[in-house]
Amino acid sequence: MKRKKDAPAPFMGTVKLGPKGQIVVPKEVREMFGLEPGDTLVLLAHPKRGIALERPSVLTKLADAVFDGRASEVLPAEDPENAEVFAGEVRKTLSGEEP
Repeated sequence: MKRKKDAPAPFMGTVKLGPKGQIVVPKEVREMFGLEPGDTLVLLAHPKRGIALERPSVLTKLADAVFDGRASEVLPAEDPENAEVFAGEVRKTLSGEEP
C-alpha cells in the first residue's frame, strides 16, 4: 500500500526504561501525533500481544462501539464477553475509577 504524499513516514525506534520505569516517547513520534507534555496516554498490555500506547479518545470510541453491540466490528477476533469486559475496564480507567 502506498503512503499518501504528505503522510508521515512510519517510525521505528528504541526506548530505554529509566531507573523509575519511565520511558521517553521519541520526538518524531510526539510530533507525528501532536503529543505535548502533560497529555494523557492509555497503556494497553497483553502477555502475548505486547504493549501499546493510545489516546483516550480512541479507546472511548472502541468502548462505545462495544457497548452499542458492535464488538465484532471493532474486535473481530475477540470473544464478545471478553470484549465487553475490556470495554468496561476502558470506561473505568478513563473515568478515573479503579479498574
